[in-house]
Amino acid sequence: MLILHNINAYTLWQSQPQASALAIRDGKILAVGSQEDILALADRNTERIDLRSATVWPGLTDSHLHLQFYSLGLKYVDCETESLAECLRRVAATAADTLPGQWVRGHGWNQNDWPEGFGTAAMLDAFAADKPVYLTSKSLHSSWANSFALRLAGITGSTPDPAGGVIQRDSAGNPTGILFESAMELLENIIPTPTADDVALAIREAQPTLWRMGLTGVHDFDRRTSFMALQSLDAAGELKLRTVKSIPLEDLSYAVGVGLETGFGSEFLRIGSVKLFADGALGPQTAAMLQSYKNEPANTGLLFLDAEQILEHGQLAAKSGISLAIHAIGDRANHEVLKAYAQLREFETRENRLHLRHRIEHVQVLHPDHLKLLAANQIIASMQPIHTTSDMDTADRYWGSRARYAYAFNTLQNAGTRLIFGSDAPVESPNPFWGIHAAVTRRRHSGYPSADGWNGQERITLQQALESYTIHPAFAAGREGHLGALAPGYHADLIVLPTDPFKMEPAELHTVKPDRVMVGGQWVSGV
Repeated sequence: MLILHNINAYTLWQSQPQASALAIRDGKILAVGSQEDILALADRNTERIDLRSATVWPGLTDSHLHLQFYSLGLKYVDCETESLAECLRRVAATAADTLPGQWVRGHGWNQNDWPEGFGTAAMLDAFAADKPVYLTSKSLHSSWANSFALRLAGITGSTPDPAGGVIQRDSAGNPTGILFESAMELLENIIPTPTADDVALAIREAQPTLWRMGLTGVHDFDRRTSFMALQSLDAAGELKLRTVKSIPLEDLSYAVGVGLETGFGSEFLRIGSVKLFADGALGPQTAAMLQSYKNEPANTGLLFLDAEQILEHGQLAAKSGISLAIHAIGDRANHEVLKAYAQLREFETRENRLHLRHRIEHVQVLHPDHLKLLAANQIIASMQPIHTTSDMDTADRYWGSRARYAYAFNTLQNAGTRLIFGSDAPVESPNPFWGIHAAVTRRRHSGYPSADGWNGQERITLQQALESYTIHPAFAAGREGHLGALAPGYHADLIVLPTDPFKMEPAELHTVKPDRVMVGGQWVSGV
């Protein structure tokens, strides 16, 4: 048995919200209470650790990230720069050390932050004419390639736009090097694919980085190779993040065919929801909107699935016990998803089926008439607070007054919606304290835009933000009673903090770094 004592624990267990000691045995919480009561449980074989009044929280869960892409991307060129010139400088430096014909990969650019807007293939050709360059945008909904890469993919002026995608072209009709949505696949399909072993190695190496941030669990939205890698790590006892793994829509029929259900798996790897995409993203202005983008009267974004199509997929999944997780950014996309979910709930009731824990991923902007519909249909809002502070200026620029109900945490919560928080990494940093800071302040680390934050009426409390990284993700995964709190019988997943966030200035929350992290009763970071 292990006893952690002299602690300031926020347990998120209703029977005892705070405690000064914990007893742990066989990877689970044995008892929670006062220092006197818990120390009285000790015997001669008990290890006692005095944490000197440190604050202890349950381990945090990132409810939406791309684990394969994040892990591999740790070795890509960081293109998240304040200027186009700096992005080009970084890519050029990597290209100079790359052999001819070898790929140069990068991620993170955002044309909305650059006065010049989008880059071009010619800009990359200037220093990498003899090797392919491929750079994904911050949103992961657009990409930037040089001419070498375009030639390898066979993308020319005569290449038609694929369904659900756009090849950006110049005035002569030639590709500029920018690809949107499904058009990205034209190029990605010819990039050498990492093997499951490659991905397993990358995830193994990335785990300590995530632990150090305070993460003990993730909901992963990458695809088959990621799942294979995670299975191999789990089988070897090397997966030490509680991982919920989504199913891509194109694999739904296979999952149904072999009888997979949401929740099936091991203590560290479980099947999650089937992932659908209803639209694009704000950054490249492909999110599906009810009205046109501000100053772009011909553009309402791209709708990939309507309510009827979503319902068809949803009924197939629900019959097999598989929940849905649907990407929806724009107000039109969210409206279509909510219509479909209302019909799916009717189907589940009519068929005497369990009401599954369906989700909407992102929920970035809603029409005012639709704000109560998630709660009305018991739909979980899977949101990324750090998008708020990253996208605020872009949202104002392209959505105008509609941005009032963008990232509407407080309004949704007051309506009774269950919120779960994540990062969409590598779109944003997976650091959960950056997300907590964004949810509580709606300000960037610099304090921008004001003391009240952007649309400050949508701020939530620290307690609410903490719950959205702990007990609510556990519920979404069907793991309440096992994860998300420090309570008897729960897994001993916890973080030790050098300061008490509840006694800090909210503006400083992004600076918190755990001293120690425990998963399953074992220290994985900080000792």
